[in-house]
Order: sequence, then structure tokens, then C-alpha cells
Amino acid sequence: MTAGTYDWSPLDQELKIWEAEQRSLPLWWRDDDAVRPTEQLDQLSRLSESLGLPVHLAVIPAHAEPGLAGYCKSAGLIPVVHGWQHKSHAPAGEKKAEFGAHRPVSELLSDAKRGLTQLQGLFGDALVPMFVPPWNRFTTGMLSGLADMGFTAISGFTPRAAPAPTPGLEQINTHLDPIDWKGSRSLVPADRLIAQVTKDLQQRRAGTADNEEPYGVLTHHLVHDDAIWNFSGALIARLLAGPARPWTYG
Repeated sequence: MTAGTYDWSPLDQELKIWEAEQRSLPLWWRDDDAVRPTEQLDQLSRLSESLGLPVHLAVIPAHAEPGLAGYCKSAGLIPVVHGWQHKSHAPAGEKKAEFGAHRPVSELLSDAKRGLTQLQGLFGDALVPMFVPPWNRFTTGMLSGLADMGFTAISGFTPRAAPAPTPGLEQINTHLDPIDWKGSRSLVPADRLIAQVTKDLQQRRAGTADNEEPYGVLTHHLVHDDAIWNFSGALIARLLAGPARPWTYG
């Protein structure tokens, strides 16, 4: 299915209401699991430039290669910290998590510090001190420690419960992931994604969701097929043509 054959009408109706009521949607983009320059990263960079929406690139510190720093600078990508080595410590049968409640908080914070230090050495001042736990899972017991070591934001998935879960640490989540991870690993059916975005915007307009939190699109450039690329680009373009405004952290 090409971008032109999606049924955008439910979303279009909601966007018209936003525009009529002069509402604005802060829109941001996070892409996970970067370690080196690749053809897929080239495609992500080109799409970001064509849309005018910068990408916050979640880099895996333990595996990041030196060439990624210069690449991000030239491509205008915004590096953030993606845990430490993207390794799950959850017991068999439980959902994967690198920073879940399966280890002492002291170990979690030690790994988070290693990640921050590693990427500060690689990216310097260009690194944005946002902590992105792999699989979007973390234990709340580590939040104050993240703030103490210099992180100023944490990013997971689904609407945040509060703007700041602990003093000095802002929560800025993502809300839409187009990949069918548990099924085809291609695009989630487009009608379901369009319905989700529409519902998310309706809740923000009704005040039952926080519209001060930027609305986040989450992608994973290394595993995209054409359907995922096409839908993601078409959706972001549609939002930006309406009430959405590009948002970056920092």
C-alpha cells in the first residue's frame, strides 16, 4: 500500500478541528538503536531533512562507533543516551528490560553513568542528556539517581503520568510506534495507526491527556521496510501540514 491509498479521513477531521480552534501540537521524533552510520541511517537523515523535523537519535553507548559523531553533526541528528549495551536482564518469560527492577539500583545507575560518560566522550557538547531505557522500561527507583548524575530528561513510551517524575528530570515520552513487533515486524495496519493518532489527539483536545508533552513518533531505522518508511513519512508530513510544530529537546 502506498501513502496515497491510506484512508486519512478520521485524522483529517480531527486536524481540521484543531486548526479551527487554533490549537498547536508539539511534535517530536525519536529513533532508537543507532551504533554506526549505515544506509538506513542515510535514509532516516534524508527523510528528516525533507520533513523539517529533526530526529533524536538514541545511541547504544557500549556499541557506538567513533564515526557516528561526525555523521550526526553533519546530518543534524540529535544524539541521546540509549541505556548502556541494550542487554536484557529480565528473567526468562518476562518482558525484556535493561533497567528494570531485576538488579540493584546501584548497578542500574552504574550502567547509566557508563552510558552517559561514554557518549559525552564521543559527542561532546552535542550530546543531549536524555536517558532512553531500552525497551522503554525502567524502575522508578533509579530516577533521582539519573538526575543527580546529570540527566535532565527520560523518555519512554505511552503518555506520561507527570511532567517531572522526580525533581530535575523531565519525562518526554513517545506515543506512536508503527512497527508490528509481535506479528509481521512490518507496518502495523495503517487504519489502526491512524485511529490511534486520532484518538490521542482527541484526548489531548479534551484535556484528558497532557498536550504540553510533545507528541512523539518512535522509529527504528535499522529494521524498517518500505511500508514503515512510507507511512512514517506520510504521517509526519500530514501532521506538520496541520497543527503540528517541530519540537526538539534542549
